[in-house]
Amino acid sequence: MAKIYLLNNQKYPNIENLEVFGIENIISDIDLSKYDSLVFTSKNAVYSLNSFNKDWKKLDSYAIAQKTADVIKELEGKVTFIGNSGHGNEFANELIEMLKDKKVLYVRALKTVSDLPNILKQNGINLDELIAYKTSCKKTYTNLEKDSTFIFTSPSSVECFFKQFKWDDSYKAIVIGHTTAKFLPKEIKYKVSSSTSVIECIKLAKQGFF
Repeated sequence: MAKIYLLNNQKYPNIENLEVFGIENIISDIDLSKYDSLVFTSKNAVYSLNSFNKDWKKLDSYAIAQKTADVIKELEGKVTFIGNSGHGNEFANELIEMLKDKKVLYVRALKTVSDLPNILKQNGINLDELIAYKTSCKKTYTNLEKDSTFIFTSPSSVECFFKQFKWDDSYKAIVIGHTTAKFLPKEIKYKVSSSTSVIECIKLAKQGFF
């Protein structure tokens, strides 16, 4: 049976991890008492903030999707809202009414692809940004098998994969969302998961729909 490679470190049965990038926390001495609301578009942002400041747990947290919300709950934070779309720009539009009259901190990666902060600021939200982590490519020494399926879960996973591997015509690509899809080379055919969920991506990979 052809292999399914997941391009992050989440573990699932019969799925091989291909870790082409790593996460590095960016420590800050930020005073969280100035804020009453936090916005998270990634579980890595939650883990990173938690690594150097535990005060975030007192604040209302707004999570882009269920996976991020699960991490907030796991670390005993307060989930106030979970986005419905799983996409940054749509999430921003969902937040506008809820964040009026609040002092908000968006905890994010060094590089982001959505326009979330601009959308919120243009709609009068009092928003600051905290860069809490960055991704960096790392070398892997895996010999990829022909006919394999690759699950790309972020723009970083695409960027770092193509820095060290050549695409074979027998490969198949599945992406977690349309934003990630934009980073694939134009000649590569792909399928987009019905929701921004690794589980849904794996189901799609196992269906052998190509």
